[in-house]
Amino acid sequence: MQGPRVGSIIIGALIAAVALVDPVGAQASATVELIDELNLKLLYVAIPITLLVEGILIYAVFRFRDNESPQPTEENRRLEITWTVATAIILVFVGVASYGVLADEAVTYTPDAEVDGDIVVVEAEAYQWGWEMTYPEEGITTGTEVVIPADRPVRFDITSRDVIHGFAVPELGLKQDAFPQQINSLQTTAYEEGTYQGYCTEYCGVAHSQMYFTVEVVSEEEYEAWVADQQAQ
Repeated sequence: MQGPRVGSIIIGALIAAVALVDPVGAQASATVELIDELNLKLLYVAIPITLLVEGILIYAVFRFRDNESPQPTEENRRLEITWTVATAIILVFVGVASYGVLADEAVTYTPDAEVDGDIVVVEAEAYQWGWEMTYPEEGITTGTEVVIPADRPVRFDITSRDVIHGFAVPELGLKQDAFPQQINSLQTTAYEEGTYQGYCTEYCGVAHSQMYFTVEVVSEEEYEAWVADQQAQ
């Protein structure tokens, strides 16, 4: 009776753990949405495997705790083939799911990818110890302030004036290194209006902790009005 009882406990724990995982809700950007969906898929795989392995371990500890003369495990080719094939299937699933996210232009920018809609381009140049944000198509330079429209693709062209810096806006799922004499690009579409904190993630000197900037996501009408106001100034 002990074996079936332990098996029932393990199965019940698997069902409960999967049921407790919250679905992915509304996300701030296309990048965050893709990353969170991938994390959720991997979590659905990892939780049952973890509980299964730990359940077998606990069962073995209690089942054989009084065994004073343990014997070598007999060879079981069927079992070995089963867990080898199961592991291969899991790894293929993880690889395919990860590649589908990493290959998306909202996570890994590809210059030749087709973009739906008129894209906003922001050049982010880091220096010790600040940022210079430029809109080349609008002829605007705004210092540490970035304003972008919601539901419209945005590309950040990131570079450095001096040493290596890091461009990061965690709530929008954006992170990229800033190298001197090199441009690294990120592309995303913001969904939720609001103000998001950005900062440098690469230690670059004594005032590294002061390298903050803001990304404000507004409606298309507010963005057009902001651009007109900046150009007028």
